[in-house]
Amino acid sequence: MSIIRAVFLGTPEFARAQLEFLSKDDHYEIVGVVTQPDRPAGRHLHLQPSPVKKFALEKGYKVISPEKITTDVIAEVSALKAEVAVVVAFGQILPQAFLDLFPAKAVNIHASLLPRWRGAAPIQRAIMAGDKETGVVLQVIVKKLDAGDVIGKYSLPISDDTDALKMLSDMVPLGQRLLHVDLMDYMRGHISPRAQDESLVTYAHKIDKAEAKLDLNLPARELFNRLRGLVMGPGSNIVRNGKILKLHKVKLLESVKASKPGVVTAVEADHFVVSCGQGALALYEVQPESSKRMSAKDYMLGHTVKVGDIFE
Repeated sequence: MSIIRAVFLGTPEFARAQLEFLSKDDHYEIVGVVTQPDRPAGRHLHLQPSPVKKFALEKGYKVISPEKITTDVIAEVSALKAEVAVVVAFGQILPQAFLDLFPAKAVNIHASLLPRWRGAAPIQRAIMAGDKETGVVLQVIVKKLDAGDVIGKYSLPISDDTDALKMLSDMVPLGQRLLHVDLMDYMRGHISPRAQDESLVTYAHKIDKAEAKLDLNLPARELFNRLRGLVMGPGSNIVRNGKILKLHKVKLLESVKASKPGVVTAVEADHFVVSCGQGALALYEVQPESSKRMSAKDYMLGHTVKVGDIFE
């Protein structure tokens, strides 16, 4: 089979890893890269290229960085004569006129086992919901959000040691396998994509900053899942005396007999325990408002914590 001419659309580090993999695959020729425009980043908010753009420029690829996919952008992509469009966390909705350039050959790597968790935050929502597994799929892109036929998929377990950052890292090689094996088989006509079961659809709505505030009236298990799901932002916090305390490293104590939610029930050398609606959370690493991340031990040196204290 001849080399496949591909245009790649993506923006963050996860997408960069997929582009780097494709760049080393002799079956593909990257004829162009489409990514988000430079954005302010860092302490001084200087304009910075996306990880995908930075890698693409280093490789000498043609780069297109539009604020929006316009007719001019579509014409520019059309001129590349690509056979397939590979989309990984691009960050923009692709108009039908763009998809029409690649009939059934615009494909997307999505970080869930579709049709569960269509939408913007599939990794976070899977963990926050207490799912026992998730995964990565390669789907044909259609106008309806994440509703295209599935070309291939690989699953991953979700354990209590898994947070959203670790899951994202674990998904990288699975995405690469989808491109190397499943996409190649699809392009050769060896795979017939399967339609999604619409009765099983759930949506992974965008994370709202307000979700960072934990409600200690809820079960500890639910809060533990939420904390692991929100590590990529905005994080999770509770409040003491009107001051926010961000939580970083906690241990779930489901078997602990519940006290009044928010009450400190134990203070040890390296952690303290806060009661929830059911069970409790042991706090090992925290971050006080306007301060740096620290161990619970260091926090307790500067902030007296005793049994009976109340967090909200």
